[in-house]
Amino acid sequence: MPPAVLLSIGELAEHAGVTVKTVRFYSDRGLLPEVGRSSGGHRRYGPEALDRLRLIRSLRTLDLPVPEVGRLLEQDEVLGDALKDAVARQLSDLGSQLTALRWREAALRLLHDCPPEERADRLTLIGGLSTPPDTTALARFWRRALPPRMSAKLVAAIVDAAVPQPPADPAPAQVLAFARLHALAGRGCSGGSHSPTGKTACPNELARTDSEYRPTVLYQGLAEAYDLASTELRAGRDPYDSAALDSFVAAHAASRSTRDTPAFRRRLRIMLTVTDDPVIARYWELAGELTADDEPTLGSAHEWLRTALNGQLAAAA
Repeated sequence: MPPAVLLSIGELAEHAGVTVKTVRFYSDRGLLPEVGRSSGGHRRYGPEALDRLRLIRSLRTLDLPVPEVGRLLEQDEVLGDALKDAVARQLSDLGSQLTALRWREAALRLLHDCPPEERADRLTLIGGLSTPPDTTALARFWRRALPPRMSAKLVAAIVDAAVPQPPADPAPAQVLAFARLHALAGRGCSGGSHSPTGKTACPNELARTDSEYRPTVLYQGLAEAYDLASTELRAGRDPYDSAALDSFVAAHAASRSTRDTPAFRRRLRIMLTVTDDPVIARYWELAGELTADDEPTLGSAHEWLRTALNGQLAAAA
């Protein structure tokens, strides 16, 4: 095709393997400039229009929106960083779409394979979720449950550690676990006599009526204790008298400006029993179903430490 030859809209469409309607569409949106008109008013395109049209088709094959294609064509180097950034955005969007589809498929399998008498209840649970699901309700649950007088940074760190992320490729059982967790968080905490505000405590928060209680000191100290206990859990070790337990008790003692003594450990065992909450226990049970098999939750680390404390006191009795 000689460079000087101008192409009609039909010829350009034929060379590119598209319809005339497609060429007109891109022309009308300024993506495919025409170089002139025939005496009869028909569009004429230069030979470079063929390469440009093929590039447009390639970009649209990636499902890039037409405005995005237009912005790329305005760049001096279409195949440079601008395209890389656009492709990265598409990959992110596609990942979200695939995750949503996997959750939808797992939810459908959950309903398809369950006993008929459970189907209505499961449908109600699943109906409360978005696809893909988000963890806003779970984060709100913990922000309500945590004690006051703590820094926003510490609260954010605790919430981040306490809220499990929905798996990208869930099994039907995990969809059910997350739906139940979401419903539990939406109902809120069960409350109890240990909470004058009517809100439950975290599984490790003690009586709020204690004027010497310093929650920031407690939760900062518990971070180390839980890390140590998680290492023991990953190694498959049963609860025992360990550095993790010492760190756990020290955090509680420091939060009340007292020392770690045998008497305090006995008191701590009682207080941990008093502040038990079945809603929190159920939360950690469901959260455990959403995490990797070898990744402990804060709840499992707490229970390991509490069992270790009970075992130590029983052995010393």
